[in-house]
Amino acid sequence: MKLTTSAQMKELDRQAIEERHIPSIDLMERAAEALARGALSLLPEKPGKCRAAVFCGSGNNGGDGIGAARFLFLAGVQVRVFLVGSYEKLTPDALEETRRLSERGVALEPFDREDSGQRRWAMTSHVLVDALFGVGLSREIDGTSDYAAAIGWMNDSRGVVVAADIPSGVAADTGKILGMAVESDKTITFTLPKIGHWVGRGGVASGQVSVAEIGIPADLTAGLVCPAQTVEADFLREALPARKSGGHKGDFGKLLVVGGAVGYTGAPWLATAGAVRSGCGLVYLGVPESIWQVEAVKCVSAMPFPLADKHGALSKKALQTIEKKLSTCDVLALGPGLGRGEQTAALVRELLVKTEKPVVLDADGINALEGHIDVLDARRGRVTILTPHDGEFARIGGDLTEEDRVGAARDFAVGHGCVLVLKGHRTVTVGPAGNALVNTTGNSGLAKGGSGDVLTGVIASLLAQGAAPVLAAACGVWLHGRAGDLAAEDLTAYGMTPEDVVRYLPKAFSEVAEK
Repeated sequence: MKLTTSAQMKELDRQAIEERHIPSIDLMERAAEALARGALSLLPEKPGKCRAAVFCGSGNNGGDGIGAARFLFLAGVQVRVFLVGSYEKLTPDALEETRRLSERGVALEPFDREDSGQRRWAMTSHVLVDALFGVGLSREIDGTSDYAAAIGWMNDSRGVVVAADIPSGVAADTGKILGMAVESDKTITFTLPKIGHWVGRGGVASGQVSVAEIGIPADLTAGLVCPAQTVEADFLREALPARKSGGHKGDFGKLLVVGGAVGYTGAPWLATAGAVRSGCGLVYLGVPESIWQVEAVKCVSAMPFPLADKHGALSKKALQTIEKKLSTCDVLALGPGLGRGEQTAALVRELLVKTEKPVVLDADGINALEGHIDVLDARRGRVTILTPHDGEFARIGGDLTEEDRVGAARDFAVGHGCVLVLKGHRTVTVGPAGNALVNTTGNSGLAKGGSGDVLTGVIASLLAQGAAPVLAAACGVWLHGRAGDLAAEDLTAYGMTPEDVVRYLPKAFSEVAEK
């Protein structure tokens, strides 16, 4: 699914109105009706027994809200509509919606933060509609303004909140919170979803996002080239590497996982388990000799072997053995549980420089690049997939100070010629060409030590089986998240473990095959 920017949506509206001669009021009416339907769907009782509070700004987003109030009234809902802003600044279409609302006997009331009756209505409404700002908001909301007071009322109310197009206070292009934002239960957006609905804190504030068609011609949206898109099941069906019906284990990839240290024996095992469960034909695991026996007991479907170590972590003497084993493999997964010793970090950097093989770099493999980003740059033209969380991303020069996860990931991937998987809520995957893929699966049960190791194994497995690097990364993230969702359904987000994610991977794959 395409994710648009505010500028792209503004241009689509212009083309529809000016070039296709679609009356703008018709677009607003359809948006208003869709918004009202979304609000009605959340009512706890019959409409005649429910109250609604609609908060509108002076722009066209406010016009959507004013129109929605009329549709709610016609459905039997007791509704009050509050204008936060100046009546004189209402757009022509918003004025027309106000006239139509007035014909039904419903007034557009000036918002008054000191009016206890207005506040009481908002606090006791079953549904509240946020139509203060649209996707064009770019400035921070003044915490002392009437807009801030209205947002506070909506967030404090016991009713459900429905946002028109995007929650007020969320930057449409980044998901950044502009000072403060409405925390909606449902967002009804129009024509196409926006980047801010899916990433950053905006992805949380948007709640459940539904897309409503309002009459923008289909050929205009079909021809739109967007900077980001979501990854969903249909995407995987086209992107996953095919399984040869007559293939043998050598046809499905050979993966070498290198990781582990004393005290970190779970991470390498989880990575290899994720790889095996994701279809890789042969998985080898190189670990420090100090923990080799532990891994040998754990691993049944993978093949662990010992590597030279010092004080329980890999030493530089392990390099030759790793290179020899890697020469027979297709992909290297490097980093799970390695630890942050200087000898180990130096080994990681030397291996990255010397090998031509594709590498999936995770955890302490990424940390080894801190202060040595030139090592990553030296691999430009070779396949390198990095899977950092925010802290690791910052250590290697990623900049999230502007809360623009897509933009920051794009800058890094393009600037260093790698594939970046920026982990977190709605993980973002970006390749060297700059196209961003936003994940749609996963839950808080994945926020546990070891989950990222499973993800490394899944991505490396798909890469070894022949998936294109960006697709291997994005599909791996989706499958990992979906396995986590399935685990949470049965075990809860509290009770699920990374081992459970491994166990549910086959079911995630089967869902893709069935669709």
